[in-house]
Amino acid sequence: MNPIRGTLFVVAAPSGAGKSSLVNAVLAQEPGIALSISFTSRSPRPGERHAQHYHFVSKEEFERMIAAGDFFEHALVHGDYKGTARQSVEPQLAAGKDVLLEIDWQGARQVREKVPDCVSVFILPPSREALETRMRKRGQDSEEVIARRLAAAREEMSHHGEFDYIVVNEDFDTAAAELRAIFVATRLRREAQVRRHAGLIRDLLA
Repeated sequence: MNPIRGTLFVVAAPSGAGKSSLVNAVLAQEPGIALSISFTSRSPRPGERHAQHYHFVSKEEFERMIAAGDFFEHALVHGDYKGTARQSVEPQLAAGKDVLLEIDWQGARQVREKVPDCVSVFILPPSREALETRMRKRGQDSEEVIARRLAAAREEMSHHGEFDYIVVNEDFDTAAAELRAIFVATRLRREAQVRRHAGLIRDLLA
């Protein structure tokens, strides 16, 4: 029997909503989900490592990859390119592996067009004030960058209605539990469970 096709999870949020921290906390408890490492044309921030946080490439290299059709999705975000390579997604899904994309709403829209049955989650901050506070606490961006990101956040959050689920990151542990619950519930859907436990069901009904 062919393996059950993996589920593609998409998690998006405005900058500063705590998306990466939530995703990392949940994936530590869900080793069966592979996190796709995105490509970006921006420079690494302090503490970021190539091939661990992002694949950092030049703008010229990114545009060459776009022209070559190498991306599953890509978008221009805050003046920099971000994207997911096809090889990071399609082979793993075909082999039955669940894959998580940590991307923005523009990329999520492209993904839904390619994989309509993907499961998408949007992370919201508890308030605009909390969003600004989190951006400043990172201490990685200039005032100009913070102002630009805050201005973009409202537009980003206006796309929450395009997603299957919404998680509000007010209390971190609660939000992480809710995100994990979405992953677990998806895995328990009837179609996947019937294929996964075909032998058991056949024996039970014999």
